Amino acid sequence: MTLSEQDILRTLMASRDRISAAAWVVVRDAHAAEDIFQNVVLKALTKEVRFEAEGAVLSWAYITARREGIDWLRRHRRELTGLDGEVLGLLEQDWLGETARHGEVRTEALHACLRSLSEKSSRLLRLRYFEGHSCGEVAQKLEMGINAVYKRLSRLHEGLKECIELRLNESEATEL
Repeated sequence: MTLSEQDILRTLMASRDRISAAAWVVVRDAHAAEDIFQNVVLKALTKEVRFEAEGAVLSWAYITARREGIDWLRRHRRELTGLDGEVLGLLEQDWLGETARHGEVRTEALHACLRSLSEKSSRLLRLRYFEGHSCGEVAQKLEMGINAVYKRLSRLHEGLKECIELRLNESEATEL
């Protein structure tokens, strides 16, 4: 499922400092790094770029911030005062690796939370999201009112969110 504009924006804003830092490493100018971050957000929301997961958004954002930083340096005709390209490449690999690991942990947590759901809840989610039925169609198939479907979906979303956060917190605690 493709992330919505809201999901993309939420992901980018949650990693604002890190994305800006990726730009700052290249340009060594806090104001320029902030401008670059804003350009990255604009590109993510206005270009025809589709993201399937948060990790993909962040990987794209770090690479784009770095490239925007290099373009900014070229436009301003400054001598490169940032880090050597090889060092930048190593930092990029580290950031991308960390982002991928975070996405894998989140996906594992989601799968575990989905496995813990009742059959009735699983069926509701399967009909709505995996089989692509509208809420009205789901209500008919499950012989429920449409408002009941909306309320159950809302509770399931909140429950899954809490379950995932709990598992991620437990995962972080065991890593320490």
